[in-house]
Amino acid sequence: MTLPKSLPVLALALLGLCSLPTSAQQSVLTCSSDNGKRNYCVADTRGGVSLGRQRSGSPCIQNQTWGYDSRGIWVDRGCRADFIVRAYRPGGPGNRPGPGRPPLPGPGGPGGQIITCASENGRRNYCAADTRRGVTLVKQRSGSACVQGRSWGYDSRGIWVDRGCRADFRVR
Repeated sequence: MTLPKSLPVLALALLGLCSLPTSAQQSVLTCSSDNGKRNYCVADTRGGVSLGRQRSGSPCIQNQTWGYDSRGIWVDRGCRADFIVRAYRPGGPGNRPGPGRPPLPGPGGPGGQIITCASENGRRNYCAADTRRGVTLVKQRSGSACVQGRSWGYDSRGIWVDRGCRADFRVR
């Protein structure tokens, strides 16, 4: 029996799909500098952070207008973007305690993680989050009303915002 020549290509393609990041390995967090001021978005950054999609006209340049530390992601001078927050794997590469990387408590400490989620141009947007223990609105950041069930809510995929709502949410 001879195998088709395309089988190795298909096998490599399937192997590549298996190595794609899953939501268990990373999440996306939107963080915004309102009125050009510095803002912190609390996140467990031990696994690392990278810029996903810039949402502002102002530039988002690492270590100039955005960065991260043990408290979370910071943005400044109008930078607004989706950041990819990689999951922390104890003992994994780059995740060992060391100089400048002390072990941290779980995401956001005992009160939970704070996630900023924004509806751009009045359209619905999802922000990945583990919502199994519930979500509460902490601080509205938009001029548009954030009303649970109408312009924001959550389900098994994460937190959703709509109709211009932009706010900080606590994920327990």
